[in-house]
Amino acid sequence: MTTTRRLFALFLVLLSASGLCAEKISLQDAIHRALAKNFAIQSSSFDVSIANAAVSQQLGIFDPQLTGNFNNSYNEIPQLADPLTGLRPDPILDKDASYSLGLNGLMPWGMTYSLSATSNNDRNTSVVFNDNFLSFAGVSGRQPLLRDFGVGATTAQIRIAMTNRSISEWQYRATLINTVTNVIFAYDDLNLAQAQLRSALNLRDKVAELVDENIKRNKVGSMSQYDVIQARSRLADSEDGILQARQFVHDEESALKALISDEHTSKLLDWTIEIEELPTPPLTTVNAALDFAEALKKRPDYRQAQLALERNDINYHYQRNQLLPRLDLVGSYGYNGYDTSDRVARQMIRNQDYRAYSYGVQVTVPLAFVTERARYRSSKLALQQSKTQLDSLEQDIVVAVGNGANHIENTYKRVEATRAARELGQQTLDAEVKRLVAGTGSTFNVLYQQELLTSLQFSEVNAINDYAKALADYDRQLGLTLEKLNITVVVPK
Repeated sequence: MTTTRRLFALFLVLLSASGLCAEKISLQDAIHRALAKNFAIQSSSFDVSIANAAVSQQLGIFDPQLTGNFNNSYNEIPQLADPLTGLRPDPILDKDASYSLGLNGLMPWGMTYSLSATSNNDRNTSVVFNDNFLSFAGVSGRQPLLRDFGVGATTAQIRIAMTNRSISEWQYRATLINTVTNVIFAYDDLNLAQAQLRSALNLRDKVAELVDENIKRNKVGSMSQYDVIQARSRLADSEDGILQARQFVHDEESALKALISDEHTSKLLDWTIEIEELPTPPLTTVNAALDFAEALKKRPDYRQAQLALERNDINYHYQRNQLLPRLDLVGSYGYNGYDTSDRVARQMIRNQDYRAYSYGVQVTVPLAFVTERARYRSSKLALQQSKTQLDSLEQDIVVAVGNGANHIENTYKRVEATRAARELGQQTLDAEVKRLVAGTGSTFNVLYQQELLTSLQFSEVNAINDYAKALADYDRQLGLTLEKLNITVVVPK
């Protein structure tokens, strides 16, 4: 191996070790990386999981609760002194031991129930501290008839939590759509920045060639020193354009890297990416009137607004129910047992020897209803506000879809116009170079046409970039971004 080859191999090794080798990334690859690593998407996924937990929390109101209790008490009750002797008799002693076990819960129609068993052993002086077991086993319940009556009132908070979960799922979808669209924008902008850099470098090379040609002609006396100086001045000025273009590339590359990576250390600065040059998207014909109806079905923000209206409607009906007075039907049914033996007392219950039941009505009427009326009024206004916001959003969507369709049409016309201008600019430059060679042109005109062609080339690429972004933004306005890219949404649990 020659020395030159060794040095070249060493250079490649050092170049790779320093991290300067660019990683080539296609647009599809960039989108997939963003879906896997973008921080905004990761953060939004937590919102869905939190909303799921909130639903489980609300469903927990129907979980039965097992309660147990044991209590042991000792109580000495002093007696009054004898008026004749002045002596106090022995105090009355009361020793009590009790325990209970119950299963309590709530039914979907609003009834609360309790299945319970209790036993109390009251030993005192009057029974010479003999065991005295009073036991009970049975069921009791409370059924609201006005306030909190029915499935609608009981499950209101559950349905609100479920609606919030659906809202979070649509918000997650919106984050996916916005992130994917932003990746497309960033990829297009980096493509534009690199095209600008290529144009700046190409201009510099063309001007450098002109400088060399002018120097040669100046040496043989066919061109003035002024033409040489003028060309050199433009060559020096072209370096500024290259530096600005490099900064543009760096900024757009950083923006794309932040969207498609979860790296949050200085390693992100060392990562260099290379993208594929994007072709001109084909002509796309859109119909804003038909697409508006599609947007109302697919746009995440509109679906969220609809769900917010449903949520406020649930709360409105619940708060209206809370304006009613409380009228509850209460009742219980069970069996008693009483004996000096705990076992015998429990056997009486099992034998159903002694029934115990009760029923009645309990009424509670707040005198002012200040809190309830305020909550009802607030929920009613919130419902009206949601309807207004939904109407306003529909109007915004109409305008956005219309503007997006018009933007697509205009940007494509710009692509055609700038392409024709660039082709004519190339022809003009070629003609001006021929005139310079023939001695009938000037360095100034060639430099001017070169700079003009560079500007026309950038205008064409910029128009193509705007057209591609207009298509991506239109898909976002319709909520079709993920569908167009065949991206399946997996909702977090």
